[in-house]
Amino acid sequence: MDNFDNFSVSEKVDATELQRMIAIEQQKAQFQAQVHNFTDICWDKCVDSPGSKLDYRTETCLVSCVERFIDTTLTITNRFTQMVQKGAH
Repeated sequence: MDNFDNFSVSEKVDATELQRMIAIEQQKAQFQAQVHNFTDICWDKCVDSPGSKLDYRTETCLVSCVERFIDTTLTITNRFTQMVQKGAH
C-alpha cells in the first residue's frame, strides 16, 4: 500500500512524482559515490608518490584507468537507456 489513501488525486500524483524525483536523486548520489570510489582505487593503484611530473608508468596507468572508466560509463549508460526504452513500450 502506498499510504496515500487520504490524499486527493492531485496530491497522490504530486507525492508519486516526488518519490520518483527522490529515487532519481538517490541513483545520482550512488553513481557519484561509485565514481569517487573508482577514482580512489585508480589513484591508489597508479600513483606511488605525487610529484611535479608524472612518470611514464603512472601516466600509462592513469590513461588506462580513464579509458576503463569511460568504457564502464558507456556500458552503464547504454544499459539504462535500454531499460528505459523497454519500460516505455
